[in-house]
Amino acid sequence: MNNNIWSGNNVRLRAILPTDWDKFHNNDFDSESARLCDVIHFPRSEEGTKHWAGNQASKGPDGDNFSLAIETLDGELVGSIVAHSCDSRHGTFKYGVGIFREHWRNGFASEAVRILLRYYFEELRYQKVTAHVYAFNEGSIALQERLGFVQEGRLRNMIYTKGQHFDEFVYGLTKSEYEMLNN
Repeated sequence: MNNNIWSGNNVRLRAILPTDWDKFHNNDFDSESARLCDVIHFPRSEEGTKHWAGNQASKGPDGDNFSLAIETLDGELVGSIVAHSCDSRHGTFKYGVGIFREHWRNGFASEAVRILLRYYFEELRYQKVTAHVYAFNEGSIALQERLGFVQEGRLRNMIYTKGQHFDEFVYGLTKSEYEMLNN
């Protein structure tokens, strides 16, 4: 049995390391994946990505906001997860997860999110998490629903990509819903 809260059966969450730059840099060339998670940015140089990874490695958490690497238990970097918009007064936070394309459909995102939720709900006293998902991101919609998130809203025409506007869905999960699903 693994006694590390940051580990699951297949992946662990860890700090982003300066040496992770090349995997993130290669992922930057996957425009469709970038579109699903965020937006397509201008190309970044290798030095720029090295600087980004070094900055992530030295920065640490900002309050309860942070970015972590997702790696398999044998040490292969497969993506990243971020907790942001953390509001300890109200007990709410948002999260985002990105898995490198060659590791899609292996359950890594689901397990990484469960590890994150366990920490925020069981260690930090948060009571609700939300995720914003682009309407065209069918994989992320399925992920939220598999994890027990409820679609709480639709923000119309929020995302512009591929020459048109798309809606953004808001999914939420409360601590009591999390506990019902995980007991």
